Amino acid sequence: MKLSIVVVSYNRRDLLSQALNSLVNAAADIEHEIIVIDNASVDFSIPMVQGKYPKVNLILNPKNIGFTKACNQGLKIARGDYILLINPDTITNDDTLIKTLAFMDAHLDAGGLGVRMIDGQGRYLPESKRGLPGAWVAFFKVTGLHKLFPKSRLLNRYQAGWIEEFETAEVDVLSAAFMLIRKTVLSTIGLLDEHFFMYGEDIDLSYRIRLAGFKNYYYPKTYIIHFKGQSLKKFNWRYIVNFYGAMFIFAAKYFFKSSVPHVKGIQQLYPPAASI
Repeated sequence: MKLSIVVVSYNRRDLLSQALNSLVNAAADIEHEIIVIDNASVDFSIPMVQGKYPKVNLILNPKNIGFTKACNQGLKIARGDYILLINPDTITNDDTLIKTLAFMDAHLDAGGLGVRMIDGQGRYLPESKRGLPGAWVAFFKVTGLHKLFPKSRLLNRYQAGWIEEFETAEVDVLSAAFMLIRKTVLSTIGLLDEHFFMYGEDIDLSYRIRLAGFKNYYYPKTYIIHFKGQSLKKFNWRYIVNFYGAMFIFAAKYFFKSSVPHVKGIQQLYPPAASI
């Protein structure tokens, strides 16, 4: 099988329906499977999927276990040569899957790939490409200072602002809203790290792809529409705690893990190939 598509959803019935419809159309000429993990939705998402998309492999969780754990459920059973992690609040362009799979087939050094994302009004989303985070990167991002110098490698590393919107380039970090991964690479590096509650699992996975000797690519020759969630506002205390918390876990895991007992040895938590 060429492609496994993994979608985690929680009370996103209408958006999920749009996402699945676009994915079915985009994957029409590709041998594929679609896996939807529902985190105990109460908005009739389940009968919608069962009625409109009977071929979808639907996993039902009795409670909301969060994005990362649910995503790992899908990764464990995915059979495709490539695995696409994609949000339910997206619409995939008709040519997106064909083009991105062709790029991955032609670039054997590619471990993961992200695409150009636009919002519901057609505006480019700069988080389509990102740099590796750090304390100052997080500070510039949360305070909004990165917007003052959008092309700076120092001040706007979070959004890799020096890379042009339509420039195919190697990047540090891919977005979990659309992350196409080579399964052989995922089998080597393991599953998503479930210590990340929010804003960190895609950074961690992207970094592990690079540590394994592969590259992450930003591919702008196609696009998806991403209806970004508004549940956490930029200066909301919960947003700040989750964002900085993810940055701390990432830094502790890789840069000073020996001095932080809670995260010591975190890299050994997930076995490689046998787990997926």
